[in-house]
Amino acid sequence: MSEDELGASRPEDTPETEPGEVADDGVGDGIGFADLGLDDRLLRTLRGLGYESPTAIQAETIPALLAGRHVVGLAQTGTGKTAAFALPILNRIDLKQKTPQALVLAPTRELALQVCEAFEQYAAHLHGVHVLPVYGGQGYGVQLSALARGVHVVVGTPGRIIDHLQRGTLDLTRLRFLVLDEADEMLNMGFAEDVEQILADTPDDKQVALFSATMPHQIRALSQRYLTDPLEVSVRGRTATAPNVRHRYLMVSFPQKVDALTRILEVENFEGMIVFVRTKNDTETLAEKLRARGFSAAAINGDLAQPARERTIGQLKSAKLDILVATDVAARGLDVDRISHVVNFDIPTDTESYVHRIGRTGRAGRSGDAISFVTPRERHLLRAIERATGQTLSPMTLPTVEDINATRLTRFDDAITEALQSPEKIDFFRGVVSHYVEEYDVPEVDVAAALAAVLQGEEPMLLEPEPERARDTDRPTGRVREVRPTPDRGGRMDARGPKGSPAAGLTTYRIAVGRRQKIAPRQIVGALANEGGLQRGDFGRIEIKADHSLVELPASLPPEVWDALRSTRISGQLIHLELDRGRPESRGGQPRKKRG
Repeated sequence: MSEDELGASRPEDTPETEPGEVADDGVGDGIGFADLGLDDRLLRTLRGLGYESPTAIQAETIPALLAGRHVVGLAQTGTGKTAAFALPILNRIDLKQKTPQALVLAPTRELALQVCEAFEQYAAHLHGVHVLPVYGGQGYGVQLSALARGVHVVVGTPGRIIDHLQRGTLDLTRLRFLVLDEADEMLNMGFAEDVEQILADTPDDKQVALFSATMPHQIRALSQRYLTDPLEVSVRGRTATAPNVRHRYLMVSFPQKVDALTRILEVENFEGMIVFVRTKNDTETLAEKLRARGFSAAAINGDLAQPARERTIGQLKSAKLDILVATDVAARGLDVDRISHVVNFDIPTDTESYVHRIGRTGRAGRSGDAISFVTPRERHLLRAIERATGQTLSPMTLPTVEDINATRLTRFDDAITEALQSPEKIDFFRGVVSHYVEEYDVPEVDVAAALAAVLQGEEPMLLEPEPERARDTDRPTGRVREVRPTPDRGGRMDARGPKGSPAAGLTTYRIAVGRRQKIAPRQIVGALANEGGLQRGDFGRIEIKADHSLVELPASLPPEVWDALRSTRISGQLIHLELDRGRPESRGGQPRKKRG
C-alpha cells in the first residue's frame, strides 16, 4: 500500500510548492479527519502518517459510511478511495466477533494485497484486528489456518471467494460490510456472475459500498439491485507532473523484470536512481540482486530504523550510493537533487502514486527520466496514468546485448580519456610500463592490453551474443519481434504459430466452459491470469467450443499454478483444467465413445 493511496494532502507538500503532488477537486478548506467522526486511535494513525486533510471522496464518503448508508463512489484510482472505505469499516469493527465482518472484493491479487496492507496500516493502533488476503495462486493452508483462528476483514478476488464459499470454509453469515473495489474492472474481467452470487449469498442487512472509475449499464444495474438508497459521490482528481521529465514505459513479463532492469542500468546514463517496488520484502530482494550484478544499491522501507534511513539517504546524496530500492511509504519526503531517474519496477495501481513517485526526479530545474515496467495484464494501468496525467508515456525497447557492449566500450574509452587528462595520476605508471617494455621487449599496446585484462578480472568485459531467435526480417532495425497472442475469428486467439500446433514452449489445455456459458477469450485470460498468476505472454491460441475451450499455456505449469487453476471458476462454473487429449466434441456436448 502506498502512502499516496490515502490521498490526503500534507501540509509540507502542497500542489503550489511541490510539482510531484496531487490534489483532489472539492476538498473543503479547513476540513480535517478529526471533523469526520473517526475514532481517536485512527486519527492517531493518520497523524503518524503525516496527513491532516481528507480528499474529496474521503470527506464525502467517510461520514456516510459511519452513519450506515450505502455508497456508490465514482472515482478514478488514486483519489484516496481505499481510505474512504477502510477507515469507516475499522471504526465500526467489533473485535469480539471472530467471523468475518467485512469483505472487500478486488479484481486482481495485486489490488487485494494493496488493500489488505492499507487496512493493516490504518489499524496500527487498533490492537487485535486481523485482516486476510484471499486470492488464487496462494496455498489454501495459509488461508484456512487464518480463517480458523478468526478474521475480521477479508480482502479477496471473486474466484477464490466463491471457491471458499463452495467449500464451506468461509463463513459470511454475520457479514456487516461489503465493498466492491474497482467494480467496472471486475466486470470487464468476467467476474459479473461471481460478484452477483457473492452479493446474493451474504446477509440482506449488510452495508454495501461500490467504487468504480466508470458507470456503465451493468454497474448501474448492480447498484440498483443490491444497494439501498445509496449516496452517490463523484470526484475527479487533478494530477500534474513536472514538465522537464521524460516519461517512458517498457512492456515486459514479470519474470523478465530483473534482467530488463539490469540492461537498462547498463545503457542509461543516470546519476542517482530510485526504483519503486510494492512491498517491503521486494525492496530487500531486488537490492540484493542488483548488488550481486555489481551495482551500488540499497533498500529502504518502513522497517528501516531512522538512523539507518538517514545514513542510506546520506550515501545517496554524497554519491556513495547510486540506486535506492524503495516503497512509496519509505520514499515519502525524500528530496535528493541528484536523482536523475525513477523506475517503476512495479507500476503503481493508482495514478496519484505515479505522480508522487515521479516527483522525486526533475527537481531544482534539472531534467529527469521516468521509466515504468508494464506487464501485459497491466496495460489498463498505463492507460489510466496517461488519462489522469495528460502525459503520454513513450514505449521503449529492451536494450540488446549489442547496445550493452557498445555502452561498455564507450565507458572504457571515456575512462582512459579522463585518466589521460590527469598527468599527475599516470606519471608513475608511465615509468613502470616503460621499464617493462625495455626489460621484456614487449610492445606497449600489448602491455596496455594486459593491464586492462588484469583490471577487468575474471568477468568478461563484453556479453556473449544472444542465441538466434525468430527475427522480423521486414524491419530495418533487425530487432527481435516479440510474438504475442492476437484475436482472430470465431472466438480464437492466435499466437501466430502454425495452425493446429501450439507455439514454442506451450501446450494445449482443456477447460470445461464454452459457448454455452457465453464466455469470451478475454474472460478466460482474465480468470486464468488472475487466479494462476499467469502473464499475458503466457497465453497462446484460445479456441472456444460448444461445451469446452482449448487454451494454449506453458507446457510446464508449477504445481501451485495447477492447483489454483483447477479450482478456478469462469461465470460461476469450475473449469476443471486438464491437458487436452484430443477428445472429439459431440453434438450433444459429451465426448463421443470410441467404437469397438
